[in-house]
Amino acid sequence: MIDSVSLIASTRSSGVPISGGASVSAAAGAGGADFSKVLSDVVGGAVDTVKAGEAASIQGLQGKMPLQDVVDAVMSAERTFQTALALRDKAVGAYQEISRMAI
Repeated sequence: MIDSVSLIASTRSSGVPISGGASVSAAAGAGGADFSKVLSDVVGGAVDTVKAGEAASIQGLQGKMPLQDVVDAVMSAERTFQTALALRDKAVGAYQEISRMAI
């Protein structure tokens, strides 16, 4: 499931870490960071977090990881997923609001 988003995650590069494990490249010159770059970094961080949660749950089922670590990883993945859904809902709402505007 997560591997279908690997194309977006493969565009990530190293940068300054932000909350949630995502990274944003430092702004070069006066131009600042490109929005598509920032978005791909955040999506890549979210994908990594969900992959870590999936891997932790599998290791927990096999008895290779303590239960507390499994719960932490799964809860982090759930928070990431809920944040992605909230952002999607806001983007859809903004698009609908723009589409209702009279030109």
